[in-house]
Amino acid sequence: MKETLRLNRFLATAGVASRRRCDELIRQGRILVNGRPVEQLGTQVDPDQDEVTVDGNRVELPRGTWTLVLHKPREYLVASGDPRGRKTVMDLLEQAPGRVFPVGRLDYRSEGLLLFTNDGELAYRLAHPRFKVEKHYVVDVEGMVPPEVIEKLREGVVLDDGPTQPADVRLVKRRRGRCQLEVRLREGRKRQIRRMFALFGHAVLRLRRIRFGPIALDGVASGTWRELTPAEIRALRVAVGLQGAGAGERK
Repeated sequence: MKETLRLNRFLATAGVASRRRCDELIRQGRILVNGRPVEQLGTQVDPDQDEVTVDGNRVELPRGTWTLVLHKPREYLVASGDPRGRKTVMDLLEQAPGRVFPVGRLDYRSEGLLLFTNDGELAYRLAHPRFKVEKHYVVDVEGMVPPEVIEKLREGVVLDDGPTQPADVRLVKRRRGRCQLEVRLREGRKRQIRRMFALFGHAVLRLRRIRFGPIALDGVASGTWRELTPAEIRALRVAVGLQGAGAGERK
């Protein structure tokens, strides 16, 4: 018999939604365990013995786990669908080995490395700022960014949703009224880099994520994806305190 799991972790691992969203579903009474509505967020379930349903549909843990890296092109939405008819990253994953969901986000105009997995615990830890997984970006901005602005970004700035953590910012080159910089963050708020530079009057012209923790974008063409190797999955799990390969390897 498997060990019991907290209900929101079970649901996230099964690919229903993020843990936070699963807690909302529990509060809304949409989750039943063995035919009864759940009243406690901390409810534990036994994946082998308990029947869990969401809106009447049975939920089970995946029989296999997959973790992929996608090179997101510009003007693709990170969503399962869009009422406005825009292209989504799921359009690029039709040949994926199983159902996966994105780890974090890249905004519509941004491009580069995006991880997908159906390992809920791994996804949760990779996305949560508490685990401080570094993301590495190459950013082209309008105008000449002076050294004093770079220093302020390194120290942390105050955005409308609070102060940022210190960022590792390095000027790469200046040319024709624009700058290219490398930015490394250990948090990932919505449109954070764009908002950081906008504070100082610099519009972001291009934003590419080239690394997420130990995983680099090297060799993945725009619009394509590949499965991570067992060694890469182990490295990701170690980076977030999940020792060994565990559930992150394909079964």
